[in-house]
Amino acid sequence: MDKILRFLGLRYATAVLVVAALAALYGVASLSRPGGSAEKARAAAAPVTSTVMVCPAGERGRLSLASSSRMRTAGRADVVETHDGTGVASLGTPGAFWMKDGLKTDQGSYTVRASGALAPGLEAERTIHWPGGADRGLAGTQCARPATDMWFVGPGPMAAERIELYLTNVDAQPASVDVIALSGEGPLDTTEGRGIPVDPYTTKIVRIGDDGEGLGDVVAMARDLSLRVRATTGRVAAAVRVRIDEGKGIEWLPQAHQPATSVVVPGVPGGSGRRQLLVAVPGEADARVRVQVVTPKGSFAPQGQDVLDAPAETVTALDLGRALSGKPAAVRLQSDRPIVAGFAAERGADVAYGAATRPLGADGGLVADNRFAASLLLTAPDAGATVRVTPVGPSGAGNAQEVKVPAGGTAEAKLSAPQGAGGGYAVLVAPRPGSGPVYAARVLATGKGDEGLVTVLPVNPAWTTMLLPPADDSQRAVFP
Repeated sequence: MDKILRFLGLRYATAVLVVAALAALYGVASLSRPGGSAEKARAAAAPVTSTVMVCPAGERGRLSLASSSRMRTAGRADVVETHDGTGVASLGTPGAFWMKDGLKTDQGSYTVRASGALAPGLEAERTIHWPGGADRGLAGTQCARPATDMWFVGPGPMAAERIELYLTNVDAQPASVDVIALSGEGPLDTTEGRGIPVDPYTTKIVRIGDDGEGLGDVVAMARDLSLRVRATTGRVAAAVRVRIDEGKGIEWLPQAHQPATSVVVPGVPGGSGRRQLLVAVPGEADARVRVQVVTPKGSFAPQGQDVLDAPAETVTALDLGRALSGKPAAVRLQSDRPIVAGFAAERGADVAYGAATRPLGADGGLVADNRFAASLLLTAPDAGATVRVTPVGPSGAGNAQEVKVPAGGTAEAKLSAPQGAGGGYAVLVAPRPGSGPVYAARVLATGKGDEGLVTVLPVNPAWTTMLLPPADDSQRAVFP
């Protein structure tokens, strides 16, 4: 017994000495480093050197790629079918533009992988144009980067004949996804839609309001809907396709800004037809939301609609027809609780959806597909701005135009194709130095009157840099 006690004592004494030695080394290193422990860790910005995007492809349409990179070093971008890697196209020149019509895969999606000089500022867009038939409409969406938490706002099964959620896993590991919904009638308390498996290199299409994965009958009576797509394992790219009814419009819902207390929803198109604001409150407390519309004639709070009392865990709709009177606009919302926001706009026989987005940064933003009657809606809610708009076609950049956006106003800029662009072109949207925050959306339209088709695409900031998580001296780096 004495030998056992001596052995245990020696063992624990040795462990204590090791711990003490490591702590001493950590303390000496901390004190000897310039600045010591008073220097606080900050997130560091690093240039983007690779990127992955997923383009939903459940029907024939156009796939467009464009790069805003000014780098002249080596780079590459490949477009492949997600499920088997079959090649569709390759690009090797920064600043390039590429498009292809008639693309369709029964497996649900294409994957774009880029590296080197083509990774920063690369954008891809999927556009569908059906001039007739059951799916008649004009629809567009930015190809999504895989993530773990995404929000969408749009119609529910009571307002749309079909709502399809595309979930794509581009990684070698399986993913698991929870789909959570809020409706205009209140919270949808259900365990359905949880733990949806998405196998590697596959796209799963979930019909909202259909089976258990699509939240089942609990959403059947929802007219307005907010969807949260959260990956609990792995990551996925998500897209939502909406068909209102036979021949009455199709569209892809844009991803909305994460819940925040101050958001701007750009790109409400002008013209006739219903314009409806959609505000979702994901928290357990009601929100009081101040509403301000930003038009070409300035900003104002709509009479009788300046404050919106939005219930918790609910989507609240607000009709903007009287406030806008057919003018293009953005909507600025300031709330005492985090909210998610978007809009629905009808024009002719079609419908378009928009969502809150972030302001453009110094590197601007890029729209990969422009044709028909295309225009930009630019909003500067705080201070005036000058925005340079540059078209880019297969032969390179065209003549740029500079658009003045008044403080607290929205400006509409008509787009035109550069020489030799043919059937489509990209547009680079870049605020000039000294400009206030600028929010942007592209409006694409074709046809007139009751035959008109329309789609709206929020312009997101170009993804040229990423924030690395902060690192600081910590004993957690030494001890598990």
